[in-house]
Amino acid sequence: MLLSEIQIRDPYIVTDREAATYYLFGSTDRDIWNEGTGFNAYVSTDLKHWEGPHAVFRPEADFFAEKNFWAPEVYVYQGRYYMFATFRRKDNQLLGTAILDADHILGPYRLRSDGPVTPTDWSSLDGTLHVDKQQRPWMVFCREWQQIGDGIICAMPLDADLTAAAGEPVTLFHASAAPWTTPFSAERYPGRDNYVTDGPFLFRNDGQLCMIWASFIDNRYALGLAISESGALQGPWTHRDRPLYNSDGGHGMIFETLEKEKMLALHTPNRTPDERTILIPLVPCLE
Repeated sequence: MLLSEIQIRDPYIVTDREAATYYLFGSTDRDIWNEGTGFNAYVSTDLKHWEGPHAVFRPEADFFAEKNFWAPEVYVYQGRYYMFATFRRKDNQLLGTAILDADHILGPYRLRSDGPVTPTDWSSLDGTLHVDKQQRPWMVFCREWQQIGDGIICAMPLDADLTAAAGEPVTLFHASAAPWTTPFSAERYPGRDNYVTDGPFLFRNDGQLCMIWASFIDNRYALGLAISESGALQGPWTHRDRPLYNSDGGHGMIFETLEKEKMLALHTPNRTPDERTILIPLVPCLE
């Protein structure tokens, strides 16, 4: 299959150099807004032709969620495969990011944390792993705009085993802090200025700690860039004046190809079932 044939949101690509192989993960339910089936993955050796789907996660009967299975990200950490993914809890109907693990990159992934790691009374999504210079693991995630109006990107320390939080979340920035974002119009919240935070991903560029994250411009999905002035996760964070991508696409991540070219992956358009992954060389985006 070609990427144009694979319906997927929130793409996340892992490069396996030893196997000369790429693995594509993402939100793969045909209707991700309702009942969740699980997550599939696709495999490629050239980023053009993809094989799959491979069922990498299916919930067990007593799983804590049954809808909104979103944004799986897969990491190799201390010799094991970990997945951070968002689900809507059955007990309070709030979103939260949980941690799963597996023996193989294609799973099967099983729940490692005791349900979501994010705060129980917060609607939180799109958790991503960041390991700081002191080798401490953090989950960077979004506190949802639907709950608080002006969405927040937060960071929360994790224990060394990636099973639970090791401290309280700290605020990195609000969505409205970026000069390129505009209020998101939502019928269920009339008269309220809503600013969306979505899909943070951290990376280093020439020693700088950077983050790409998504929001909206005139109700169209867009992707922006923030830079930590201190070089540390706690910031302060400053934002580029203009978005990196504003053509109804977002929730991006950055990976390095087998040829060591840095690429930006994101999904566009932001409507179901038409969303597809596109790949863009990184350097032109940052210049």
